[in-house]
Amino acid sequence: MQLISLFVHPLKSTRGIATTRAYAGKLGLLHDREWLIASPDGKQITARTHPHLLRLKVELLPGGILLHYPDKSPIFAMTAVYTQAHPAQVWKDSFAACHGDARVDAWLSDIVGADCRLLWLGAESQRPYPDSNKMSFADGHPYLLVNQASLDALNRELHQPVSLRHFRPNLVVDGDYPWVEDEWQRIRIGEVEFEITGPCTRCVLTTVDPQSGEKDPGGEPLQTLVRTRRLDEGVCFGVNLRACNEGILTLGDPAEIVSERYSF
Repeated sequence: MQLISLFVHPLKSTRGIATTRAYAGKLGLLHDREWLIASPDGKQITARTHPHLLRLKVELLPGGILLHYPDKSPIFAMTAVYTQAHPAQVWKDSFAACHGDARVDAWLSDIVGADCRLLWLGAESQRPYPDSNKMSFADGHPYLLVNQASLDALNRELHQPVSLRHFRPNLVVDGDYPWVEDEWQRIRIGEVEFEITGPCTRCVLTTVDPQSGEKDPGGEPLQTLVRTRRLDEGVCFGVNLRACNEGILTLGDPAEIVSERYSF
């Protein structure tokens, strides 16, 4: 088994970037979910309610991110400008983030259709995570892993296959068989060991085409997952992880199961 895909999502709930090499830290992949679109009072704005945000393309550049959207001129958000403390809220977590560029706010507000702010996580995150660590703007865990064999099994149930990008993973491995990830407790990829913190519950965002930002009229693949992947935690696809150490991940790195959750 090996690592076959790597994705970084610099701006939460927008289009991810496929890469061949990335630094894996306790916070997540370097630059993953370190920017957030928020309401003026800091509450997250995501593609769950604004699916067209998936049409927003983010380019990582030294010192910030370049934002692209169809029929608009690109705009650069520079981290050096983001020096003003601003409240941020991701689900139930409230913490301080950084704000700074009104021009970018106006550019994004035009896309969102309402007044909004672009927030940067900052040089050091202020969002708490268990075991005295910190978190990015990710939903609840630093990493999301998908097993390609599970996606292949799901697509065999669908009339119209879906892509990995429907599930917004960071890490993709080629497991031996579908849903084997349910059994894992720890996995080592290259030089980095991860603890599986639990299955990833799924929502309506999986029904949004990651290219067009349009919802599937039949509610797929979520409807099929409701029928086939209802676990104690909810409707699940993929697993959440946290890194036990830090290091570089490269496509083709071997993936080894260190321990399993169950004994047979």
